[in-house]
Amino acid sequence: MKKIVLSLVVIAGLGLSACAPMNQQTSPTPTVVPAKDLNWIADKVYRNETSGNPALLVVWNDREEFASLGIGHFIWYPAGHRGPYTETFPGLIDYTKAQGVPVPQWLANRSVRTAPWANKAAFERARNDPEMQQLRTFLQQTMNIQANYMSERLTRALPTMLEQVAPQDRDRVLQNYQAVEKTQRGLYPLLDYVNFKGEGTSPTERYNGQGWGLLQVLLTMRPVQAGPQALDEFARAAEEVLVRRIANSSPERGEAKWLPAGAPA
Repeated sequence: MKKIVLSLVVIAGLGLSACAPMNQQTSPTPTVVPAKDLNWIADKVYRNETSGNPALLVVWNDREEFASLGIGHFIWYPAGHRGPYTETFPGLIDYTKAQGVPVPQWLANRSVRTAPWANKAAFERARNDPEMQQLRTFLQQTMNIQANYMSERLTRALPTMLEQVAPQDRDRVLQNYQAVEKTQRGLYPLLDYVNFKGEGTSPTERYNGQGWGLLQVLLTMRPVQAGPQALDEFARAAEEVLVRRIANSSPERGEAKWLPAGAPA
């Protein structure tokens, strides 16, 4: 499970399907993250996810079937493995190339998009290989590119969420999103959440038919105005969604360890 660390409190079961086109009232304007905010977000995510340790930019966590790379723990599946979570690392490489930023030659020359390590054991054996060292350096030097890539995902997320939610809920979802977005530093929890927990629109990211992405948090939020109260309400709803996800998960996944202190099991 991808851990999300907010600057607030850390952090429905709906069968979402495509609905009629959005009306003019709920047509969202694209999210634009100013460059100065992206710089701050890149540093914030890096420090939260690695405690400033560049070695943690390249990890393979226990009980996971994929490598987690970069400040956004971008997922990279090995050949023959696909889990419920959206793979994001190949997209980061494509995005980096499109920006004219060089990537390590061994990555640029790969004929397949899958990770070169078959499992965590193979990953650990390769930890000191030149390719791994180049990958670690590349990720350390491109943190702003990674933050831009995360921003692009958030920009695409809102229209997709509104298209899939029930018509009667669209205004509420949009208003809750905008309340957080318009709050000072509010873009960070939105961007951070969609990166680590997803948009909430993928049918594979479900336990017992219930999702845990940004859409589910926005649906769980109570109506709120922009300001500190919007961040508090976002954090409350995110915790509620997290608790529900853990209750729906298989015990062998050990997801209860992600519960905030004092939250019900």
